[in-house]
Amino acid sequence: MLILRIMQPLDVTDKRLLSAMAKDPRGTVVALAQKLGLSRNTVQARMAQLEKKHAFLSFERRINPVALGYPLTAFISVHVQQQKLASLAQDLGAIPEILEGFGLTGSADLLLRVVALDAEDLYRINGKILACDGVERTDTALAMREMIPYRVQPLLGLRSAAG
Repeated sequence: MLILRIMQPLDVTDKRLLSAMAKDPRGTVVALAQKLGLSRNTVQARMAQLEKKHAFLSFERRINPVALGYPLTAFISVHVQQQKLASLAQDLGAIPEILEGFGLTGSADLLLRVVALDAEDLYRINGKILACDGVERTDTALAMREMIPYRVQPLLGLRSAAG
């Protein structure tokens, strides 16, 4: 479960470390230390502190669902009975094709990112969602193309040495 907290502002060293990790997610602590001109112990200590502050998201998100045989991505807006929201999140979490879900303000209550084998499979998944106790209705939108991939580099406010 994602824990939302206001974190203390990161210092320049933390931002440099995060930027280097974003550019090279497979980089070892030693490689990061060399690249940043820091000691290995400093990098390890900083990474441990960042982890305690929940600065890192799941590393699992690096897996492309297309490689797993799921070429279709859709966003499903779910309208629910509010009193059943907590148990509904657990039921929806049991559907493996739901990659992530967000509680929303506005006309829909939840936004789910799902993957499917094809349109018929998406229909099956939508049926599983509709069968969950507390779901009133869904609206589905197909993702045609990823326009802006997930990124955090611009938030770090650092300019790379290359540009």
